[in-house]
Amino acid sequence: MSKISLKKNFKGKTVIVTGHTGFKGSWLTLWLISLGANVVGISSNVPSSPSHFETLNLKRKITNKNIDIRNLKKLKKIFRDYKPNYVFHLAAQSLVKRSYIDPIYTFQTNSIGTLNILESLKNLKNKCTVILITSDKSYKNLEIQRGYKEDDILGGTDPYSASKASAELIIKSYVKSYFQKNDKISIGIARAGNVIGGGDWSKDRLVPDCVKSWSKNNRVNIRNPKSTRPWQHVLEAVGGYLIFATRLNKNKKLHGEAFNFGPNTKKPYNVIRLVKSMKKYWKKVSWKISKNNKNNFFESNLLKLNCSKASKILNWKSVLSFEEIIKMTAQWYSRYYSKPKKILLTSLNQIKNYEKLMKERL
Repeated sequence: MSKISLKKNFKGKTVIVTGHTGFKGSWLTLWLISLGANVVGISSNVPSSPSHFETLNLKRKITNKNIDIRNLKKLKKIFRDYKPNYVFHLAAQSLVKRSYIDPIYTFQTNSIGTLNILESLKNLKNKCTVILITSDKSYKNLEIQRGYKEDDILGGTDPYSASKASAELIIKSYVKSYFQKNDKISIGIARAGNVIGGGDWSKDRLVPDCVKSWSKNNRVNIRNPKSTRPWQHVLEAVGGYLIFATRLNKNKKLHGEAFNFGPNTKKPYNVIRLVKSMKKYWKKVSWKISKNNKNNFFESNLLKLNCSKASKILNWKSVLSFEEIIKMTAQWYSRYYSKPKKILLTSLNQIKNYEKLMKERL
């Protein structure tokens, strides 16, 4: 399969990114800016403090729209006014714990918000390629050892997972009902694993909890040390989205298809292994295992994705080893605390270095 040029594909294009103020969204926005794209960001707020989006001052580099994706009228106007060439839909309520606390907001944002994106696309007259990001938690979790494939059954025990599975049913319905014979709109579904990396300040997440504690020389509280996750650097997932969009733009046969984007690791790594690995790149690291680790909400112990479809059809695979993921993540946070004014350069350099690895290893 031929190599692709992301810069050639996105330079000068109008790209809508929903959820651009979030962790993955801010990295995607910065990468698109570096490729020469004209980014229109849609988000209702800045979801964390500190914030990667605010630290990089991305608001001054894009067209920033403070809009809630639950507002269909305003969303339609943005699509009508800017006529995007590409859309990346990342806006979501992404925390399992919060989904138990506020299930209505979670379903409205994740399910109805996705519905509103699809409604906004219906009247576009120009060619537009759309990547709708859902989650690895869209799959019905059977705690199985093999990785989930794209045609495995969807489901969800917790409100977050159920809202994402519901979003996928909505997407598939709209593809069949409204976009099957539409030559202008191409839609793809992306499911990624547990993404980590610099700039994540989300509440109740392992890496942000670690660096916040360690920056103050405190011990971090580890809740589920034996839980495994498909740890993946944020640039792996975001790079997958960009490659998917590029392929989808040129190949209508990919319309309506879903693809997994996960780490290329045969051996699963648990929480405590990740924490111990970060110790190599941080001066003072300490932790304690929580004695009272019983949650009031369900949390899966094993999640793993099979990404052979993306490898075969998109010519995509994760290119970073587990140690490289940890090193990039820890070094970003270390530089943030030591040289915060230079963090934009740090983020841009990580993107540049990752692009180089993609060319060498894909």
